This record gives sequence, structure tokens and C-alpha cells, in this order.
Amino acid sequence: MLAAIRSATLVGVWGHPVSVEVHVASGLPAFTVVGLPDASCREARDRVRAAIASTGLEWPMRRITVNLAPGDLPKAGTGLDLAIATGVLAASGQLGDAPVERFGVIGELGLDGSARPVPGVLPLVDAVGGGEVVVAAADYPVARLVAADRVRPVATLRELCDALTEAAPWPDPPPITPAPPPVPEPDLADLSGQPFARWALEVAAAGAHHLLLVGPPGAGKTMLARRLVGLLPDLDPDAALEVTRVHSAAGLALPSGGLVTRPPFRAPHHSASMASLIGGGSGRVRPGEASAATGGVLFLDELGEFAPSVLDALRQPLEEGVVRVARAQGVVEHPARFLLVAAMNPCPCGMGGEIGCRCSPSALARYQRRLSGPFVDRLDMVVHVDRPEPTDLLGGRAAAGTAEVADRVARVRALARSRGVAHNSGLDGPVLQQHAPLEPPAQEVLRAALAEGRLSARGLRRVRAVARTVRDLDDAGPELRVTDVMAALSLRARRDSFGGRIRG
Repeated sequence: MLAAIRSATLVGVWGHPVSVEVHVASGLPAFTVVGLPDASCREARDRVRAAIASTGLEWPMRRITVNLAPGDLPKAGTGLDLAIATGVLAASGQLGDAPVERFGVIGELGLDGSARPVPGVLPLVDAVGGGEVVVAAADYPVARLVAADRVRPVATLRELCDALTEAAPWPDPPPITPAPPPVPEPDLADLSGQPFARWALEVAAAGAHHLLLVGPPGAGKTMLARRLVGLLPDLDPDAALEVTRVHSAAGLALPSGGLVTRPPFRAPHHSASMASLIGGGSGRVRPGEASAATGGVLFLDELGEFAPSVLDALRQPLEEGVVRVARAQGVVEHPARFLLVAAMNPCPCGMGGEIGCRCSPSALARYQRRLSGPFVDRLDMVVHVDRPEPTDLLGGRAAAGTAEVADRVARVRALARSRGVAHNSGLDGPVLQQHAPLEPPAQEVLRAALAEGRLSARGLRRVRAVARTVRDLDDAGPELRVTDVMAALSLRARRDSFGGRIRG
């Protein structure tokens, strides 16, 4: 007999529909899985056999062939276990006339017959399409985000069989655990001094402009960067679903309600490999930290210690907002729309040419070469952070907190949405010309910067976008003034922050 069960497999962060075809025929007992399964998928034969036996059902001592169609799509992971078991039972006649074709089935099986959650259940359920979808009970909060009342959660293979044969009703969905109170995010008021760096942080949050903080150890660079995500507004419904899709595919922990509503903050160590940052892997292509930071902040501390090749791999995501991972089997595209914030010392010893600097000229040159010109050109702002004044550290005047600054950030982002973009860094081409016109004196300042080689064509667009954000934070006037353009140029100034001048 033949049975076909709808399911799905994960490729990157996207689900692809799979038809699990099971054929049970006379012959020597055997179990064969075809259709480009990986090692974990081929091992389903042992998990399925043990799960069926543990459930009290009969394992057919016949020749069983499982085809995972389409045959040219690589299948990875354990999410097809439950579909294979259902197909074996249906093809061997143990489910009677149950309409198994109505259901999509996704889940891993334990040897005791329990249904277990799988990574990427949100894109998998989305790929199955219409009709009812069976998932493990633990996956119900995430699956319901895209399938709503079509989700049928089960805790065991026996529950699935009883529901299909109408021996018992479908189990009730598990209760959704209320989300715990949010963990308080670090407050900007905790930072002493640094008025210019605080203002640059506000500009970066308001316009989603990439920011590099350069300064000696102890200046407060990391404290500033970790407080940026608290300035960002909650994710809108579409962005929240996209971020949840990526986190689900990456196997990251999701909130109790299933939906990620706050912008993520990812801070990989400087020893991170290219595959961990960009995505990839020898088997299933997994999203990297750049994709996990979609909708939020990617913080690269000790930027000068990252491998130059790893940093240069970020050039395309910074420009296009996507990561394209090419493998022999094909190209996988992951979203990577993040706000990059990086911190680094001005030189290997950290003093940056000040009294006590121990770096030789050759060491300074090597350190400078770790950041390529094209990578630095994609950064909107490079801000030097000096150590705070003693009076600021010892009881200085309290500065604005996160809540106050976040209100201003939300107002600027609302203005950007009225222009048809999510934030001002998305302004480009005719839209930039329309919403960031230049007063004649401001145009002359930019023309001089271009003539002197201080700006590239890409840098010109980024300076105008930053100037638009600066004006929006002030009075949201229609034209960009000289003061707005000069402020944007000062934020982009490369100075001697890298132990030598890198022109923007």
C-alpha cells in the first residue's frame, strides 16, 4: 500500500514543502529512505521503528520504502520523523480510512513515542500550506503564529493515531504561558558624561545609522553600545514575524508567547568564524549572527580583533540587508537588516598615541590595515570616545535616561515611515532627493568635501541621510541646513582614531 503525508524541510530560514511517500510491499523486511536525506534524516528509520513499538502498534515486517519528494531538494533535520511514522502506519493499514492527506505533520519522535519540538517550526508550518497541521505540543505557541486555529498539537504518536482514527478527540492546545515581566534594559542615565557620544548614539538609534565607537579602555564604549537597543521601539507585526522566523530557524530561544516583539541584541565574540557570523555550515545552511540580529543591533566589541576577512564579509549585508550563502546545492538568502554598532581601541595598547602609548609605527600600521577602506566606508558614523571627566564620574549632573531619549527616537522613526521607509538610513535615490533637499550653502559644503576626496559617492548618500536624522531630531524642517550637514560630516570624520587617518 501507498500513503503520502504532507510535511516540510528547512533550507536556511525558509521552509520548503515535502511529500513523504511511504510504500509498504511484500519482500524481505527492509527500511529505505530516499530523496536526498542527510544523516539525521536517514536515522529516522531507527527512531520511527522504536517509537511505533513503544506506542503499542505493530511494526510491519515487510519492505518499506520512504521517498521524500521532491527528490532534488536536500532534506535535513529530524522534523520529518512524525510524518514518516504516520505514513508507515497508514500504508500498513493500521489507521484504517483516516484522511491523512488532509494533514501536514511536523515533529521529531523520541524512542518512547513522544513528539518533540524541532528548530524552525514557524517557517516549516508556513511552508506546509493550507489545511490542518500537526506539531509537537511544545511547538504550539510558535506554530499558531502562522496557522492559528489550524494547528493540532500532540504530545505522543499515540495521541496522533487516536485522533486520526477518531478513537479520541484531538488534544486541547496547551495553555500559553504568560510572558514574564521584561528584564529591565540598561539605562542611558547610568552613563556619566560623554555628551557627544550620547548624542551620536541617539542619532544612530533614530536613523538606524551604523556606528563605530573608538576610544581608550574604560571610556564607556561598551556601556554606550549595550544601551542602544533600549532606545529602539518595539518591532511592528511584520518585523516581529520575520525576526521570530529567523530565531526559530536558528534554534534560538523564543519568548513564552512565541513572538519576538523587542529588537534583538547580538554580541558575538571577536573569535567568531565567518560561518558563525554570516551563516552557513557543512550540512544544513544555518543563519548566522548577522541574520539573528535582523530588526535589532549587531554589536562587535573589540572590532580590531576580528579577522579582516570576517569583517569584509559584512560589506554586502551592510549595503543590501541580506546574506547570500552559496553552496554546491544552491544559494540560500537570509535577511540581515541590522544596525551595526562596533567598538575598538585606537591602537593595540589602547592609548592611541597619547602619553604612555607603547605601539611602534609598524604595529599601528598593521592595526589600521585590519579595517579595510570599503568596510569603513559603509559605516555612517565614527565617533571618538574620550575618558569622562573626573567631575562627571564623581557626582556630575544627571543626564537624560533611556525613556526620554527613546521618545525622541520614536518620533523620528514615525517621520521616516511617513516618507515610505522604516528609518532614514533607507532613504536613497529619488526618495532621498525628495525628503532631504539641500540649502545652497549646505550643497557647497558637500561639493567641497567631494572635491577634496573626503567623501565617496556612497559616503555622500550616508551623510545626507544622517543629516536628515539630525534635522528631524531638531525641528524636522524640510531642507538640510549647513549646520545639519556639518554635524553629519563631523560624525563621519575618521580623525586619527585608528592610529592613522582613514578617509571617508
